[in-house]
Amino acid sequence: MTVLGALNHLLNLFLPALALAAIAAALAKLVWRRELVAVPWVTLLVWAAAANAVVTLAGLVLFERDGKMATYGTMLVANALMLWWRGFRFARR
Repeated sequence: MTVLGALNHLLNLFLPALALAAIAAALAKLVWRRELVAVPWVTLLVWAAAANAVVTLAGLVLFERDGKMATYGTMLVANALMLWWRGFRFARR
C-alpha cells in the first residue's frame, strides 16, 4: 500500500465522524440560534468531531472492523452529548 493509499483509507475512516459533526453543529446553531449565539460554530464542530473520532476508533478496536451500526449509533449519542456539553453548558456562563 502506498502512502497516498494509506492516507485515503485514514481519511475515509474519519469522514463520517467529520460529516456528522459538521451537519449537527450547523443544525444546532440554526435551531437554537439565540441560545448558541456566544458559541462559535467551529468550536462545536471541533468538539463534536473529536468525540466522533474517539467513538470511531473505539468501535474499530471493539468490533475489529469499521462500519458497524452500533458504532454509528454510539457516534450519534456522543455527538449529541458533546454538542450539549460544549454548547449549552458553557453558553450560560
